[in-house]
Amino acid sequence: QLQLVESGGGLVQPGGSLRLSCAASGSTLDYYAIGWFRQAPGKEREGVSCISASGGRTNYADAVKGRFTIFRDNAKNTVYLQMNSLKPEDTAVYYCAAGERIPDFIVEAMCPGRYEYDYWGQGTQVTVSS
Repeated sequence: QLQLVESGGGLVQPGGSLRLSCAASGSTLDYYAIGWFRQAPGKEREGVSCISASGGRTNYADAVKGRFTIFRDNAKNTVYLQMNSLKPEDTAVYYCAAGERIPDFIVEAMCPGRYEYDYWGQGTQVTVSS
């Protein structure tokens, strides 16, 4: 059974950076596409970014393009989300999710919706405030 644990959240000032990690245990991440989602208080959970199982395809929500970068290190069984130029509207709980049957071409076209993923982490809080 795959288990995901997010870390790296915290309080940061506007314009600052954070790197979130999504560490997997119980199975290798090699065959899973990974998505990052976020949920702010009173709002729906929304997709932020995704990466294909091979790591060769990535995609981003318009709100974070040019500021966030997703990448994976399969040797460490971990996927990362580098977040730069953070804004107060980035404040949310961030979740990673793993999907086993998501082809690379799907990730290239658009990030799959939340119901396409099979496993979820518990989330890490990101607060952007001065």
